[in-house]
Amino acid sequence: MSLGQQTFSRLGLPRWLIERMWGLEHAFERARASGRAEDDTRLRIFFVLALFCLGFLTLAIGATRAALFSDARGGVGGAPLGASRADLVDRNGRLLAADLLHYGLYVDPREIWDTAETRRALLTTLPDLDPARLERALRGNRRIFVLGALTPADRNRVHALGLPGVTFEPEQRRVYPLGPTAAHVIGFADAGGEGVAGVEAAFNDEVRGLARNGGVLPLSIDLRVQGALEDELWKAVAEFKPVGAVGLVTDIHTGEILGMASWPVYDPNKPGKAGVYAQTNRAAATVFEMGSTFKGFTVAIGLDAGIATPETTFDAREPYKLGYRTINDYHAARKVLTLVEVFQHSSNIGTAKLGVGIGPERMGKYFNGLGLTSPAKVELIESARPLTPKVWNEDAVASTSFGHGINVSPLALARAYGAVLNGGKLIPLTVRKLEPGAKVDGPRVMSERTSLQMLSIMRANVAGEAGSGRSANIPGLAVGGKTGTGEKYDPAIRGYNHQRQVSSFAAVFPTHGPIDTKRYFVLVLLDEPRGTAASAGYATGGWVAAPAAGRVIERIAPFLGVNRRPELAQAIPVDMGDVEAMGEGR
Repeated sequence: MSLGQQTFSRLGLPRWLIERMWGLEHAFERARASGRAEDDTRLRIFFVLALFCLGFLTLAIGATRAALFSDARGGVGGAPLGASRADLVDRNGRLLAADLLHYGLYVDPREIWDTAETRRALLTTLPDLDPARLERALRGNRRIFVLGALTPADRNRVHALGLPGVTFEPEQRRVYPLGPTAAHVIGFADAGGEGVAGVEAAFNDEVRGLARNGGVLPLSIDLRVQGALEDELWKAVAEFKPVGAVGLVTDIHTGEILGMASWPVYDPNKPGKAGVYAQTNRAAATVFEMGSTFKGFTVAIGLDAGIATPETTFDAREPYKLGYRTINDYHAARKVLTLVEVFQHSSNIGTAKLGVGIGPERMGKYFNGLGLTSPAKVELIESARPLTPKVWNEDAVASTSFGHGINVSPLALARAYGAVLNGGKLIPLTVRKLEPGAKVDGPRVMSERTSLQMLSIMRANVAGEAGSGRSANIPGLAVGGKTGTGEKYDPAIRGYNHQRQVSSFAAVFPTHGPIDTKRYFVLVLLDEPRGTAASAGYATGGWVAAPAAGRVIERIAPFLGVNRRPELAQAIPVDMGDVEAMGEGR
């Protein structure tokens, strides 16, 4: 290899190009040797022109490939792909979350003429600007970021000041236009475009994928239902001052969550200003001893397993002694009760006796089937694991029969009640909107007959004079339900604290009609409510949760297409000998 070829090789050029260039150099030498200088000049001009053409052609090909075939999708101002997220909308298309153009504010002290004026103008125009951060930037020696998430209006106000050294860069930002509304369902995304909580985290990859095609993700919630649920729950919170609260509305046939509220609330636009306590979705991530709402499961299991009928009697005249334990009734009826009366009077004694009759093995099997021993099946990553008995024995059965000794999330309770009331099939809950008329299936855990019986029993508990859920009755809407008051375990006293309660009401409407009638489950739960003069000092489910649930049902029924029927103002007679008649609402 000649010296010239070795030089080209050291430049890292391909061998074929080295040979072409060396051949061209020989052509120059031959032109000079022949005494034809004009040929040498023309060859050199042609060579330079060819190099320029080759360079421009390479750049054009690269630009074309980047524009047509690159997977990268630059946002406004070169925002990274990770910051691009599709819009979230409710089931009717109303906007819940979107990416909007915002600006970052930068300060370069080297270009500032009057530091004092710049400081004063920026702090006056931007109240959220941290004075200490601005001061560090003004005393620095380079351009530095000082504030993000400026709206176009914010940017225009600052730009109008005409301050040298103050500049902006566009950035995408996730915006939640309704603020705290449905915050625990929607969740939020971080500054890098990654979902952190709620739907934003559950469907993170899908939301980012849909953004590439300009798609949107419709959720199952209905903002009209959500608004009514939150409004009534906040009113109950204001009245009874609990430490936490939960509201749920679900479609028991599809598992769609139409409304989900958790208190305290936070603003997902500013999640950093809220503590972990406020950000916690109590419907999904917190487990409670649900108290007497569990009696609905025990009664349904007893009926389904053939252990009892609605007319089966239980002696509740004296406390029930079981091993080292003595079980009492909160409001002692002190009489022999039928199964329906056990439910209406919320008798711990009668329910515990029924649970013992069902037996540990069978009770554990049914609880597993109802999904009460595992996290609620839903897309949300917050779905919490329950606390269940380590051993299913008579003591465990007696406790869990009336909701003690087992802690589940409100979502798990809602899913299990859905199976009890929808014809006996356990279906997953979902925060994704399903197509109209979608049929959702699941394993059968109870018979349709049991579901019809429970609809009638729950209706009698609301419409009957002796029912514990009377305050939830809405004439014409055939509301059924079960109160729940669970005392909280207090480690300080190594026992249950009678002053700290979880008070709830689990409702279903409408209870009339065939098993495939559209029905909805409503749950209102207050954690450690305080009694008031209006509640006669009581803070139990019947006093604090049932009225709120009734008001929710009254407000959302029109949105869900459930019309009042005056003839349904009273309870359906609990006659289990004619299940078909019950199904028709007679």
